[in-house]
Formats: sequence, structure tokens, C-alpha cells
Amino acid sequence: MSETSLSLLDRLRSGTDETAWKRFVDLYTPLIRGWLRRHRICEPDADDLAQDVMTVVIRDLGSFEHNQRTGAFRTWLRTVTAHRLQALWRSRQGRPLVTGDRNFEQTLEQLADPASSLSRLWDQQHDQHVARRLMELVRPQFQDRTWQAFRLVVLDGLKAAEVAQELGITVNAVLVAKSHVLARLRQEMRGLTDDGPFS
Repeated sequence: MSETSLSLLDRLRSGTDETAWKRFVDLYTPLIRGWLRRHRICEPDADDLAQDVMTVVIRDLGSFEHNQRTGAFRTWLRTVTAHRLQALWRSRQGRPLVTGDRNFEQTLEQLADPASSLSRLWDQQHDQHVARRLMELVRPQFQDRTWQAFRLVVLDGLKAAEVAQELGITVNAVLVAKSHVLARLRQEMRGLTDDGPFS
């Protein structure tokens, strides 16, 4: 397994890591597009908005200052998304955004308010999406047995002794596998999510 000492955000800030940018876009574009569609933004508008959000993030990431508070990047991404959505809403005063939602202005206000239930839902969906996608991305870096041990202990909640018996390995091997995968996931997630399932 090749490890890097920098988080994804750190690698992006350097501006020279094309693999990191591709990973970032692959990670976040489906999240933003899916979130907009769930809130009844029509598909062409959701695609355009997702691309617009990614353009702003790529342009402004160098000036983003992580304040070491939990969820700082996630909050910044939500704010960028809300601002791009508001800009599109304002640009279409004569032709309203097709949402199927009569209270769309209220939705925009809730998205901009970090204390609203909609913002908390964004946070939850963000963290779940990032965790799921990062697991898919790091999975190829581990042997099957290592990944199985991690999955059975961390995701399925089995005891290490049960997993050891099921896989025919020692309890110590299960704990080492769990530790290695968690360390890799934490490294990738640093700065992207709150304390999630891998804390």
C-alpha cells in the first residue's frame, strides 16, 4: 500500500497533482448532483450547477483556510453550493428555476443557515457519501483478507475473535488489518468529513 503524508485537500492545494484533482472531482460531483436532484432541481440544471460549483471550488480552493474546526471544508462546500444556487435563482427571475418546489426560496435560506435541519442533512449526506466513496477508492490497496477483516469488524460489527475464526486467521491479524485500513481511510478523510464511522 502506498501511503502519502498529505491529505487530499493538501495535495489539491499544491495545484500540481492531477490524480488528486481527478479523485476530488469524482468524489464530489456525484454528491452535489445527487443532492440537487433530491431537492427537485431538474437534471440539466443539476448538472450545470454541479459543474459550476466544482469550477468555483477548483478556482478558490487555494484561498480556503481550514480553521481546524470539525466539518470546515464540508461547510465551505455547502456555502459555495448555496451561493451558486442563489446566483442561478436570481439570474432566472423571468424564467424561474424548475424545481417542483413552491418554497424554493425558503429552501435556499435553510441551505445558507448552518443551524438549519437542511444543513444538518447536507452534513450527514456529505459524510456518508465521502466515507462510501473513499472506501471504494482505497479498497484496491488491500488484500482481500485484510479488507474482509476490516469490513466484518468495523462495518458489520462482529467481534475480532469471531472474524478471526471465520477467516481462519489470528485475532491479532484481524486487529492489524482493521488498524491499517482505518489509518488509510482517516488519512484520506482528514479535513473532508466530521468524525465519521472511522473515528
